[in-house]
Amino acid sequence: MIRNYFKIAFRSLWKDRTFSFLNIIGLTIAFGVAILLSMYAVFQLSFDRFHEKGNQLYQVYSEDSTPKGLKANIAKPEPFAAALQNETTGIKRITRHSGSGILLSHQGKQLNMHASYVDPDFFDMFSFPIIKGNVQNPITSESSIVITEEAAKRIFGAENPIGQTVTVLRDEEEVPFNVTAIVKDFPATSSMGFDVALNFKSQSKHAYARTIGRWDMSNHEVYIQLSKEITPEQLEKSTVNFTKLHYKSQIEHAKRDGAQPNADGHYKQIKLLSFPDTRFANFNQGMVTVNRSMPYSVLGIAILIVFIACINFINMTIAKSSQRLREIGMRKTLGANKSQLFFQFWGESILVFLVSTSLGVFTASLLLQPFQTLFKTKASFETLLNPYTLSGLILSLVVITVITGGYPSLLMSRLGTLQSLKGKIESSGKNHLRNSLIVLQFGIAIVLISGTLVLWNQLEFMRTKDLGFNKDQVIAFPLNGKRNDQQALKLLRNKLEAYTDIVSITASNNILGFGKDGNRSTSVLGFDHKGRGINTHMLVVDADYVETLDLNLTEGRSFRKNLAIDSLSVIINESMAKQLNEKDILNTKIILEDSIAFSVVGVIKDFNFQELDRNIAPMSLFALPNWNLRHVYVKVSPHNLEQSFTNVKAAWASIEPNAEFLGSFLDENIERTLHNERSMITMIGSGSILAIILSCIGLFAISLLVVAQRRKEIGIRKVVGASVSKITMMLTTDFLKLVLIAFIIATPISWYFSSQWLQNYTYRIHLTFWIFLTAGSIAIIIALATISIKTINAAIQNPIKSLKTE
Repeated sequence: MIRNYFKIAFRSLWKDRTFSFLNIIGLTIAFGVAILLSMYAVFQLSFDRFHEKGNQLYQVYSEDSTPKGLKANIAKPEPFAAALQNETTGIKRITRHSGSGILLSHQGKQLNMHASYVDPDFFDMFSFPIIKGNVQNPITSESSIVITEEAAKRIFGAENPIGQTVTVLRDEEEVPFNVTAIVKDFPATSSMGFDVALNFKSQSKHAYARTIGRWDMSNHEVYIQLSKEITPEQLEKSTVNFTKLHYKSQIEHAKRDGAQPNADGHYKQIKLLSFPDTRFANFNQGMVTVNRSMPYSVLGIAILIVFIACINFINMTIAKSSQRLREIGMRKTLGANKSQLFFQFWGESILVFLVSTSLGVFTASLLLQPFQTLFKTKASFETLLNPYTLSGLILSLVVITVITGGYPSLLMSRLGTLQSLKGKIESSGKNHLRNSLIVLQFGIAIVLISGTLVLWNQLEFMRTKDLGFNKDQVIAFPLNGKRNDQQALKLLRNKLEAYTDIVSITASNNILGFGKDGNRSTSVLGFDHKGRGINTHMLVVDADYVETLDLNLTEGRSFRKNLAIDSLSVIINESMAKQLNEKDILNTKIILEDSIAFSVVGVIKDFNFQELDRNIAPMSLFALPNWNLRHVYVKVSPHNLEQSFTNVKAAWASIEPNAEFLGSFLDENIERTLHNERSMITMIGSGSILAIILSCIGLFAISLLVVAQRRKEIGIRKVVGASVSKITMMLTTDFLKLVLIAFIIATPISWYFSSQWLQNYTYRIHLTFWIFLTAGSIAIIIALATISIKTINAAIQNPIKSLKTE
């Protein structure tokens, strides 16, 4: 019997192959794209879930009360970890973590690598398996180094690395380290990664030795593994006395400056954040927020695309049923019952879904590599092979098939015998479901188009926003060689002084945007000024920094060429000037640790030195001699940018022949900070295009049926004098009304969600009605073009053909 059902189903689908093709192509596209989007979403949501002790791992941070409200802080002082473990109960293991770039050398090879400085408990807490070497205590010694499989291949090739010696440039000296272990390469879903791991105490003097025992200097993260018998909330409550003891001075200063306590009455509260949540946590806007909206939005788009395709299937199947009424009536007359008819029609639906699913998987496999490249993701089919994920996908497919295929089958099987034999369905309310579904799918399409337009406008606003510095003609790259930063900078100036296209050269200890090396850091300096606590970002710069980046000097002067004269001078931005609140800012001195006074010699206009979702913070520029500067900026003339870039690259190669040149223009660095926005606009934009295409496939199929059903009416109207334009308008008006209703419903929904999303940005566009009107116009124009393909063709046909008898 089942075989017979499928045989009849195949014949029926082949008979109406136009509609079968439209259904299959729509479902195939929807399933293929939904698989890719689901793959991406599941991949993002599965980050850091592979750690065996993941449910016991937490990042330690604090909520600090400031005059401007609560502020989250992940940086911790050197003695914090040991004191927390010794003075509280419930901590099974603890590790400090600090990441930085290092220069590693071995037998003439010179490699820039990313290092993690951690405590010995690190490898007992996190599931980074050691596959060779010392499994128990790989970094107990300060001269030990652990490397990944990939790093081992880069450094040693086919040699056995265990026991071999490498050197790391530290404090301008090459320090030897012994390779004690090799770590298995990290899973693609690990947010924490490194090339090499070293003992936390093996850092430079600036990062470690000078911070020993000091609670006023914070420069690393702390992670803990809780004992099973204690909850995070219990540990947080138990740290109240710990905080009051070790942060007594900071709490008193917060009270003095007018800060308000948190809801529990504390001015500083130790908090724990589950480690899998750290990837989605935002520490930049007051209290910590964990936001997984990106992967869930992608998953939502996948669901909406499949939903639209299913609406098409239901609409086309129900609309097509009017041409099968006599078949239904005849089968009932010959003894077929409702269940037999239901399974026959449902069998046709199952066949369509099986074919579409298979083609969808094939389509996804064809598009996988371009998809991975476009969205810079390592998501693959393996991501979906998790038993829970795979079960969920199969269950979803079964539910979709049952509902989408079963509902039209149920309607058709319940038709009365006489009604079917007449070949007509009662007209009362027959199109309400179809019209509602068309409104729904076009409403979804308009929401997605609106979202795309809002995203695009916000991205363009951020991309073209005046950041307060010149980003178009400045090449930036890290000083990643063996030479002293000051010496390398001097040699670079000497090499490039002969080129007329080189305008100026400077350096600083931080980079604007994201450079190619991926390293970025910030330093926050705190001090008292006239009885008030002041916090400012600190940037150490070389001569010509203000001029090279075209910073706007509103008061005072820039640093002199001879930096030694300005070693006790400071240039501040407008936000810092407001915080100091001095009438004569250029006669102001700020006194830092060891009672060293710095004179304010200039004020620059605020510029965006951090991500664009933050307010511009107070900034102070220092001209400290013999300070590590790390990053070079070369301003070039606009006439021949490519040749200028080549000249800078060649100059660096002659100074550091073994160092990789990681140069890029600042506008490229800024573009890298907008990666998430670009990914979102691509995904939502692609989703909106697919939503419109799928909606129009359904609309086209429905228009085919409507034209076929009204063929004689069209012929009669032409005979009595109706023009082609009037007939076309008659056939399209009903459909355009539905799209217009969809626009009216979708606009306030789009407005609400867009305005909520824009709240994440300090600098954002203002929503205007024109954005949503454009989205609606796009939908209406595309719908009109789709319907007109068939309606105009029907309107120009010879009426004699339409009026022929059956």
